[in-house]
Amino acid sequence: MPHLKKPRKVEPLSKLWDRKAQKCGLRHTVYSVNGDEYTGDWLDSKKHGKGTQIWKKAGAIYDGDWKYGKRDGYGTYSKLLSVTNEYSREYSGGWENDKKHGFGTYFYSDTACYEGEWSEDQRSGWGRMYYENGDIYEGEWLKNKHHGQGMLRLANENRYEGNWKYGKKNGHGKFFYLDKGQLYEGFWVDGVAKCGTVSDFGRAEAPTPTIYPIPKVHLLDVRSVLMETQSTYHSE
Repeated sequence: MPHLKKPRKVEPLSKLWDRKAQKCGLRHTVYSVNGDEYTGDWLDSKKHGKGTQIWKKAGAIYDGDWKYGKRDGYGTYSKLLSVTNEYSREYSGGWENDKKHGFGTYFYSDTACYEGEWSEDQRSGWGRMYYENGDIYEGEWLKNKHHGQGMLRLANENRYEGNWKYGKKNGHGKFFYLDKGQLYEGFWVDGVAKCGTVSDFGRAEAPTPTIYPIPKVHLLDVRSVLMETQSTYHSE
């Protein structure tokens, strides 16, 4: 009896072409119909590894890590300046699932920037913000707002140290009026000082001190008064 050979399985042409079209590993620049281009690593036809993406219409470029088609890891995002026709760095730092995540620095302008923690494209965690008017905030953030413990130092060197809630002073805090040589210490609600004490602080070195020093407070128990006022606002 003759020996019959088993027929070999022939891969359909559609699958063969699809397999050959899969982009894996380092590839040359791949151009899109809309003018975008990508140069870097691929895995199963997705950007994965190190790579540079240029968005022509948005005038933007990203250079850094990718994971399954999304920015993930460390990378730098830059925008094209129409005046100089050069790319200017906008953000450098961590990414996760195509969003700013982890520690990074964002440049809002030549004089304003934020360096600190991010979560899903928002400033959240610890960070330091330099504002264009010269103010500096250093402390905790939540969804792009001061939230938790933090210090805001104004351009004239006066500063607030204490609690924040959704971008406003809330809870216990100290405001140093260094220009006048005074210190306010007390309780705040939605950015408004409700109850506290004012005392001289560095009055001798202040550039514009008050004419007369502040007399000492003669309350027997200042702390109990502040606590009573605080409990009143908490119960509202």
